[in-house]
Amino acid sequence: MASAKVPLLTDTDDTIGFGEEENINSSSYRHPYVIFFHLIFRSVALITYLFGTFVSNSFIAVFVTLILLLSMDFWTVKNITGRLLVGLRWWNYVDDSGKSHWVYESRKGTQNRVHPQEARVFWLGLTVFPLLWVLFFIIGALGLSFKWMLVTTIALLLHGANLYGYVKCRFGSEKSVSSNVTDFFRSQVIKNVTDIMIKPAQPANAANAIGVV
Repeated sequence: MASAKVPLLTDTDDTIGFGEEENINSSSYRHPYVIFFHLIFRSVALITYLFGTFVSNSFIAVFVTLILLLSMDFWTVKNITGRLLVGLRWWNYVDDSGKSHWVYESRKGTQNRVHPQEARVFWLGLTVFPLLWVLFFIIGALGLSFKWMLVTTIALLLHGANLYGYVKCRFGSEKSVSSNVTDFFRSQVIKNVTDIMIKPAQPANAANAIGVV
């Protein structure tokens, strides 16, 4: 039986794969509303967690509000912001034989479509918020507050699923995610050190060239 054909990101999408965004020099954001919705639900969820009890004495009301906000954030980031801001998409489908497949896509080949600032905002929002929820989980564990630990666990699962999915889209499945992340940061450090060493030498070389003339 021939395997089911997987629909991929089309050539008409206004995105490319993460890593090609350095070719863009524009300073204005191309998707300001997308950036807003990339951050708003998780930001409001965090604020609700910190100050919700000052507004309502009912833990159930705060809990339900948090779950709604976290769910809306998960859906928005998974289905919209990743595709538009960095050209990545992860999803699941079931083939004709009933087998479930996970698909991790990274748009490649189209030049000058991903804005570097938008990509930075995307990855910053994707990584910082899970770290904050880890901190709140530790605080809840130290205080033996099991009901708030439940909230932070749900937040970590939803944020962590999107983070894992997009990291896997970015690095692929040829090696383990942890190995790819390590290689990525190592390459960035080497690139930055090289730039620091080379760029200051350029004015001096230019001055020498003028003196020779």
